[in-house]
Amino acid sequence: MSDYVKDVSDSNFESDVLKSDKPVLVDFWAPWCAPCRMLAPTVEAVAQNFEGSASVVKLNVDDNPAVSQRYGIKGIPTLILFKNGTEAERVVGATSKEAISRMIEKHVSSGAASA
Repeated sequence: MSDYVKDVSDSNFESDVLKSDKPVLVDFWAPWCAPCRMLAPTVEAVAQNFEGSASVVKLNVDDNPAVSQRYGIKGIPTLILFKNGTEAERVVGATSKEAISRMIEKHVSSGAASA
Protein backbone atom coordinates (compact mmCIF):
# COMPACT_ATOMS: atom_id res chain seq x y z
CA MET A 1 0.00 0.00 0.00
CA SER A 2 1.91 3.05 1.23
CA ASP A 3 3.84 4.44 4.15
CA TYR A 4 0.97 6.68 5.18
CA VAL A 5 -2.27 4.89 4.22
CA LYS A 6 -3.09 1.48 5.67
CA ASP A 7 -5.63 -1.07 4.45
CA VAL A 8 -8.31 -2.13 6.92
CA SER A 9 -10.88 -4.90 6.70
CA ASP A 10 -14.05 -6.13 8.36
CA SER A 11 -11.86 -8.08 10.81
CA ASN A 12 -9.60 -5.26 12.00
CA PHE A 13 -11.90 -2.23 11.52
CA GLU A 14 -12.89 -2.04 15.18
CA SER A 15 -9.34 -2.21 16.53
CA ASP A 16 -7.75 0.06 13.89
CA VAL A 17 -10.54 2.63 13.50
CA LEU A 18 -13.13 2.56 16.27
CA LYS A 19 -10.63 2.03 19.12
CA SER A 20 -8.02 4.46 17.79
CA ASP A 21 -6.93 7.20 20.18
CA LYS A 22 -6.76 9.73 17.33
CA PRO A 23 -9.11 10.66 14.48
CA VAL A 24 -9.21 8.16 11.61
CA LEU A 25 -10.21 9.00 8.05
CA VAL A 26 -11.60 5.95 6.25
CA ASP A 27 -11.60 5.94 2.45
CA PHE A 28 -14.31 3.51 1.29
CA TRP A 29 -13.30 2.51 -2.25
CA ALA A 30 -13.10 -0.26 -4.86
CA PRO A 31 -10.47 -1.02 -7.51
CA TRP A 32 -12.99 -0.65 -10.37
CA CYS A 33 -14.05 2.84 -9.24
CA ALA A 34 -12.38 5.51 -11.40
CA PRO A 35 -13.14 8.44 -9.02
CA CYS A 36 -11.70 6.33 -6.17
CA ARG A 37 -8.46 5.83 -8.09
CA MET A 38 -8.34 9.54 -8.94
CA LEU A 39 -8.80 10.43 -5.26
CA ALA A 40 -6.08 8.03 -4.05
CA PRO A 41 -3.10 10.43 -4.49
CA THR A 42 -5.05 13.16 -2.69
CA VAL A 43 -5.84 10.83 0.21
CA GLU A 44 -2.15 9.82 0.30
CA ALA A 45 -1.05 13.48 0.46
CA VAL A 46 -3.51 14.24 3.26
CA ALA A 47 -2.30 11.16 5.17
CA GLN A 48 1.27 12.39 4.88
CA ASN A 49 0.30 15.89 6.13
CA PHE A 50 -1.50 14.53 9.18
CA GLU A 51 0.97 11.78 10.05
CA GLY A 52 1.14 11.53 13.83
CA SER A 53 -2.05 13.48 14.54
CA ALA A 54 -4.59 11.46 12.54
CA SER A 55 -4.66 8.11 10.75
CA VAL A 56 -5.82 7.46 7.20
CA VAL A 57 -6.99 4.03 6.10
CA LYS A 58 -8.66 2.50 3.04
CA LEU A 59 -11.42 -0.10 3.07
CA ASN A 60 -12.25 -2.03 -0.10
CA VAL A 61 -16.07 -2.18 -0.14
CA ASP A 62 -16.15 -5.30 -2.33
CA ASP A 63 -13.92 -7.29 0.02
CA ASN A 64 -15.45 -5.97 3.25
CA PRO A 65 -19.25 -5.87 2.98
CA ALA A 66 -19.99 -5.94 6.72
CA VAL A 67 -18.41 -2.56 7.55
CA SER A 68 -19.67 -1.03 4.30
CA GLN A 69 -23.22 -2.12 5.11
CA ARG A 70 -22.94 -1.04 8.74
CA TYR A 71 -22.18 2.53 7.67
CA GLY A 72 -24.63 2.60 4.79
CA ILE A 73 -22.09 3.08 2.04
CA LYS A 74 -24.16 3.56 -1.13
CA GLY A 75 -21.74 5.44 -3.35
CA ILE A 76 -17.98 5.50 -3.54
CA PRO A 77 -15.65 7.09 -2.92
CA THR A 78 -16.98 7.87 0.54
CA LEU A 79 -14.72 9.38 3.17
CA ILE A 80 -15.79 9.06 6.80
CA LEU A 81 -13.88 10.64 9.65
CA PHE A 82 -14.17 8.71 12.90
CA LYS A 83 -13.33 10.26 16.26
CA ASN A 84 -13.62 8.40 19.57
CA GLY A 85 -15.22 5.44 17.81
CA THR A 86 -18.06 7.36 16.18
CA GLU A 87 -18.65 8.93 12.80
CA ALA A 88 -17.80 12.65 12.99
CA GLU A 89 -18.07 13.67 9.32
CA ARG A 90 -18.77 12.16 5.91
CA VAL A 91 -18.07 13.20 2.32
CA VAL A 92 -19.43 11.24 -0.64
CA GLY A 93 -17.71 11.63 -3.99
CA ALA A 94 -14.35 12.99 -5.04
CA THR A 95 -13.32 16.11 -3.17
CA SER A 96 -10.29 18.37 -2.82
CA LYS A 97 -7.24 17.96 -0.63
CA GLU A 98 -8.16 21.23 1.08
CA ALA A 99 -11.69 20.02 1.91
CA ILE A 100 -10.38 16.75 3.35
CA SER A 101 -7.72 18.59 5.34
CA ARG A 102 -10.27 21.01 6.81
CA MET A 103 -12.48 18.09 7.80
CA ILE A 104 -9.60 16.44 9.70
CA GLU A 105 -8.27 19.70 11.21
CA LYS A 106 -11.60 20.30 12.95
CA HIS A 107 -11.17 17.05 14.88
CA VAL A 108 -7.44 16.95 15.59
CA SER A 109 -6.78 18.02 19.15
CA SER A 110 -3.25 19.33 18.66
CA GLY A 111 -2.06 21.57 15.85
CA ALA A 112 -1.45 19.60 12.67
CA ALA A 113 0.37 20.38 9.49
CA SER A 114 -1.53 22.68 7.16
CA ALA A 115 -2.78 21.59 3.76
